[in-house]
Amino acid sequence: MSKEKAPVTAAIRELRAHKIEFTDHLYEYEEKGGTAVSARELGVPEHAVVKTLVMEDDDRNPLIVLMHGDLKVSTKELARIIDVKTVAPCNPDTANRHSGYVVGGTSPFGTRKQMPVYMEETILGLPKIYINGGRRGYLVGIAPRDAVRILSPKMVKVGISDA
Repeated sequence: MSKEKAPVTAAIRELRAHKIEFTDHLYEYEEKGGTAVSARELGVPEHAVVKTLVMEDDDRNPLIVLMHGDLKVSTKELARIIDVKTVAPCNPDTANRHSGYVVGGTSPFGTRKQMPVYMEETILGLPKIYINGGRRGYLVGIAPRDAVRILSPKMVKVGISDA
């Protein structure tokens, strides 16, 4: 665990503005390490680490998908649910433009643009989730219901096993 002080990002300002209780979790970020690294560094199951994915539909409208760290998003199923032809991940520059965050440090809280948020429904079954706090190497631990209260996500079932 890093000894540095937790940063104050747009995400943290939004959590504080909504009076959301959260815990700070700093760790040594590894390029392309993903949720496996953050889960290992925090000593929590990868299933409890929630990744924030910035995607676009076929009309290039941005959206956010919140998914368990150990699952992938079925973009085909998501497209069907939201009634568009296709959904695909944004390239890093586009994701940064929409969210205001660098890829690897993307938080669903305090984004530059308001975007619809889709949350894998099983995330609600967890007692606590670890989600990006708006900087690489920084997660916050919060109750899933608090994330729902701020983000008002549409619940979906689009997670598929990474195996």
